[in-house]
Amino acid sequence: MLVRPRVDFCGTARRVLIAAAATVTLCVAATGARAATAQPAPAAAPSAAHLIETLGLHVAPQPVRERQGWHSPRIVLVNPELHELLPQLQQAAPHAKLIEMSAASARELAGADAALGVCSAEVLSKAKQLQWIQWLAAGVERCVQQPLVRERHMLLTNLQRTMGPSMAEHVLGMMLVLSRHLDYFLKQQQQAHWVKDDDARAPQLADLEGRTVLVVGLGGIGTEVARRAHAFGMRVIATRASGRTGPDFVSYVGLPDELPKLAKDADFIVNCTPLTPQTTGVFNKEFFATLKPGAYFISVGRGRSTVTADLIAALASGGLAGAGLDVVDPEPLPPDSPLWHLPNVIITPHVSADTPFAEEQRNAVVVENLRRYAAGEPMLSVVDVERGY
Repeated sequence: MLVRPRVDFCGTARRVLIAAAATVTLCVAATGARAATAQPAPAAAPSAAHLIETLGLHVAPQPVRERQGWHSPRIVLVNPELHELLPQLQQAAPHAKLIEMSAASARELAGADAALGVCSAEVLSKAKQLQWIQWLAAGVERCVQQPLVRERHMLLTNLQRTMGPSMAEHVLGMMLVLSRHLDYFLKQQQQAHWVKDDDARAPQLADLEGRTVLVVGLGGIGTEVARRAHAFGMRVIATRASGRTGPDFVSYVGLPDELPKLAKDADFIVNCTPLTPQTTGVFNKEFFATLKPGAYFISVGRGRSTVTADLIAALASGGLAGAGLDVVDPEPLPPDSPLWHLPNVIITPHVSADTPFAEEQRNAVVVENLRRYAAGEPMLSVVDVERGY
């Protein structure tokens, strides 16, 4: 197996931070310029290129104006979560009427052309003119499962890659807590107990360097996990459904059917997959049985990709050394779930992307995509509805 040379992660991180800072500065400057000159149509944001390059966003090959039925939107339905973003959204589409869902009348619903963060069966049945939906997350399973999305061949875009850096840091944090048993020492601290070197009850600490991490789902999130794991000196292997290509810091990229074989060699398995029929329940009894003793399971993809009962059994038996779970099934996790009380398990309530940086990235893409749609330009992060991501 050919191991590719390492990259300079620190240099890459500095370039990413500089590009991100430039993006924010240019966004503010561009917004002020458009407001001051009161141009009748939105100009291309000078920060768009930085946004695309920094996040590695996919740009559609064709302008959206070439889609059948496209026209500049007249009515845009807006999820109330975007209330604070309304002024920027209005500048992106100055000729459109932006309406929060809670204030939309039946007539406005019927005439809506686009929706930001709205994709329920009820709304879709009433909004018969709807052409485009911008989803406010990377995972689109709740939207693609709506039959009308497929039947009407709606354009669906998401926020893939915008949360990757923040979620990747969460993953590495969990890996460090588990490998260094920081949860154990925090409990000792609360009891003002200094653990002595010869205390047989103290857990054995381990390094990440030299360990193997398997990233399941080498997309936007998985790539950022792989980048950071490589910087820690870990050997990174991965699976992805779209092919065997990957960045230089991933030593091997396999297809999904290679998951059991690759999992046998992994010290850490990180679930970064979207929820599709193929990934639902993929982490099950058979999967956990293939892992080597001492392996850890980290999950930030979707909870339903893991069979919860099988995960509990693997942890309780000691076959799995520990787990870091930001997503579970069901959510919220019931108070009587054994997961709450199993040792060496870290549970966070689906918050790995809840950081100011991730929010800025998400907002920037939503505003830019609305501007692009209104102008008829190529869209960012178009979802393949049939594949589900």
